[in-house]
Amino acid sequence: VQLQASGGGLAQPGGSLRLSCAVSQSTPVDHYAIGWFRQAPGKEREAVAGIMVSDGRTYYSDSVTGRFTISRDRAKQTAYLQMSDLKPDDTAVYYCATGFLGGWRTYTPQDQGHFYWGQGTQVTVSS
Repeated sequence: VQLQASGGGLAQPGGSLRLSCAVSQSTPVDHYAIGWFRQAPGKEREAVAGIMVSDGRTYYSDSVTGRFTISRDRAKQTAYLQMSDLKPDDTAVYYCATGFLGGWRTYTPQDQGHFYWGQGTQVTVSS
């Protein structure tokens, strides 16, 4: 399974950024979710948001609820993460992944093998 991530970069506090994650068409993932995890320096990887490709059900971590919005293009097997009202604490490497949506809710660092991963994308929030 190949995942192609794009987006990210530098934003000021209160600003916005958008991430994209495309899963290769050669591997149907309609019954799975696509989403993001993030890992800040010195911290464990944590779940951020995920979306079911088939029906659009979503998961958001408490820390991003109300600020981040995840969406998907089912035909393209692509998910998008619109990040608004960014805070310095959002600074991290963001990793896109595909797996069961429930995995986002119950994620622990020991669960990395339950997902397929794309490359990391740096998001830096700083004035």
